[in-house]
Amino acid sequence: MDPIGTVLWPIKWVVELILVAFHEFWSFLGLDPNAGLTWVLSIVGLVLVIRAALIPIFVRQIRSQRRMLEVAPQLKKIQDKYKGKKDQFSREAMSRETMELYKKTGTNPLSSCLPLLLQMPIFFSLFSVLHNAQTGLVGVGLLNKALSQSFGHSSLFGVAPLHLAISTAAGNGYVIVIAIVMIVLMTGSQFITQLQIMSKNQSAEMKASPMFKQQRILLYLLPLVFAFSGYTFPLGVMFYWLVSNFWTMGQQFLVIRNMPTPGSEAALAREARMAKKAQRRGFSIIEGTQPLAVEEPRSTQRVQPVNKNRAKKTGNKK
Repeated sequence: MDPIGTVLWPIKWVVELILVAFHEFWSFLGLDPNAGLTWVLSIVGLVLVIRAALIPIFVRQIRSQRRMLEVAPQLKKIQDKYKGKKDQFSREAMSRETMELYKKTGTNPLSSCLPLLLQMPIFFSLFSVLHNAQTGLVGVGLLNKALSQSFGHSSLFGVAPLHLAISTAAGNGYVIVIAIVMIVLMTGSQFITQLQIMSKNQSAEMKASPMFKQQRILLYLLPLVFAFSGYTFPLGVMFYWLVSNFWTMGQQFLVIRNMPTPGSEAALAREARMAKKAQRRGFSIIEGTQPLAVEEPRSTQRVQPVNKNRAKKTGNKK
């Protein structure tokens, strides 16, 4: 077994376990075990399980992004310090000070790519499982010969085999049309996800940083990536990617709405919503505190002063 196959073996085993488990579940509910729809729903279940397992990593990514926002002003100072200096000594000093800042603050500029990097082995494993099924090979785990043949020969609506891609469709118009529609949906969902991050969840400091410029490049570069992958990847893998993109879009929407970046447009919108919500509940608009309790009106009756001798006599009677 090659080194890549050795690394992917346990991931492929888990992928097959989840895929076969959902296939058995849908078959138990009465769906045709050999239908493409049954296998597509099994792939959807695989997405839900994998993405749910990655939620803790996504939360860590958000925290790391918050720390990157906090160190953005210090990073800008380092960049301004060496601005216009192109000699090797200055570049090395700038790189060294930047790495020291990252180490001191516990930040990592690559943390935002971590969820995607962790999903890549899953993509490759699913691609390998589907390719093995297409060629009639038995899987490494629960995908036995019968299930492998069922998966490899399944067709969506009976006309679009899941193992085919645009590059291997051989004139199958159904495969080409479905693939193009999926490419458009994949591109659109990714574009909307990235656009809402850039337009609503970025502070003024982040918009002035080099990272923002990199995000703008990715905003227009990723559609090309999806177009290329959509041309070569089979429909089964594209279904996984599409559903995963929809998950990411919904997840980002909830994060931006409920945990926006401080100082961003989304944070100001959330503060306005919280203020209106507090006002409807009878709370003070300021900092969400309860309104001051209204004191009971005091009696206007004058209290007669008591001299010391009278007070002593009163005390003795008691």
